[in-house]
Amino acid sequence: MTQDRRTRFVVAWSFGSSEEEAVPRAVRLTRKRTWGRAGVSWISDGLEAYRREIRREYRDPRREGKRGRPPMVPTPGVGLTQAVKKRRWGRVIGIKVRTVLGKSPECPYVVCVERLNGVLRDRVNALTRKTHAFARDARTWDALVTVCLFEHGWLRAHSALRERAEGLPGHRKYRQRSPAMAIGLTKHIWSWEEFLTSRANHYLEE
Repeated sequence: MTQDRRTRFVVAWSFGSSEEEAVPRAVRLTRKRTWGRAGVSWISDGLEAYRREIRREYRDPRREGKRGRPPMVPTPGVGLTQAVKKRRWGRVIGIKVRTVLGKSPECPYVVCVERLNGVLRDRVNALTRKTHAFARDARTWDALVTVCLFEHGWLRAHSALRERAEGLPGHRKYRQRSPAMAIGLTKHIWSWEEFLTSRANHYLEE
């Protein structure tokens, strides 16, 4: 998920029987879907899998003009900051932030991700802990999350993203924007009809 102070946009997601199992696909898809496969700043919990997979995926050959295989070096711009929760008797009593790679971001916490997780659980019954709405097939699970995230990023206006504009109908002062508009992926808020009748294979492919 990309984020700044106001804009949050999910570029990749993964699921599995455990977080350890889901991390490799999430890291791989994130780099593939990032413009130019550039390095990005990651924020995670203390799971070792993030450190391992990010170091493995974000490596580029350094051309030195010598014969043989060039050495692999970290991708420029890649970073990893981990916010590790300290618990006592099952309750969080503190958070320790550690920078593993690159520079620490302005907000080195996963609160934005946790908030989006709550939105997903609220809208997709299959994600709740006690439910009869099971996703028995991996493709069904992926489709449910895809539709929910697309609606959140492309079809829904977010009040924090509105911008002042002139000449709007009804003497309005602000133009509503979706996260996709805020980061330049589209110039308007999509409708369900547009979503269902447009080809979006480039958005969904692995």
